[in-house]
Amino acid sequence: MHLRNAVTGAMKSWGYGAGYQHAHKFEEAMNTMECLPESLAGKRWYHPTDRGMEKRISERLEEIRNLRNKS
Repeated sequence: MHLRNAVTGAMKSWGYGAGYQHAHKFEEAMNTMECLPESLAGKRWYHPTDRGMEKRISERLEEIRNLRNKS
């Protein structure tokens, strides 16, 4: 429900958007909001190589994981 946009008063009263965390309002633009269903949460879908730009992507993903684990 937190990912649903409450465009009307009724939708807001039904809980649409409740608990949504806008990333840019947080330090490092990192929030603790989970957007995947419980059965998919925590899985890794992308496994970058250690070559070229993918190496930097891998490093940034590790930074993100470390920041989230501190929360």
